[in-house]
Amino acid sequence: MKESSIKINSSSTLTLWVDLYSDKLYSWAYHKTSSKEMAEDLVQETFLAAVQSFEKFEEKSNPSTWLFSILNHKINDYYRSSFRLPTVNESNIVDRFFDETDTWKQEERPHEWDLTSDNLLDDVNFLVVLDYCLKNLPDSWNSAVRLKFLEEKKGEIICQELGISTTNLWQIVHRAKLQLRKCLEINWFTN
Repeated sequence: MKESSIKINSSSTLTLWVDLYSDKLYSWAYHKTSSKEMAEDLVQETFLAAVQSFEKFEEKSNPSTWLFSILNHKINDYYRSSFRLPTVNESNIVDRFFDETDTWKQEERPHEWDLTSDNLLDDVNFLVVLDYCLKNLPDSWNSAVRLKFLEEKKGEIICQELGISTTNLWQIVHRAKLQLRKCLEINWFTN
């Protein structure tokens, strides 16, 4: 009899938590992934994990703290798994921009950017283009760039989370910056 009352309490408690915390969890997941669908999936996975481990919640912390902890683990798992997915032609990106003497190819040389805006990151239209360019990176590059520049994590932490060496991280970030620069030149600075 006692066990069934625990299930009723856990069910009603979890329903209350969904009502109280799902919007905040979704906002955080969307902030971290920039994907509506992924944010929704991550929040759903968070609540499923909470249901499965409800008996482990000792009420030593606020329920939102516990749920956000679960969500952050889900976000890290998402980046880890997307990083390990194979990407297409990522080793050839340097060959696209540089010749055999490691000099910029004439047609790929960076153009001078007109930076009339004081802060591009305050421009909503620029953010749309930046997000488009980020999403067009291979998943592993996108993960590394978001962790390094948007979440401002230290290299050693990124390497640990993604399971890569510091040299590999440097190469990925370098190649991603080349690709992002080209995408921004085409989609923002030449318009």
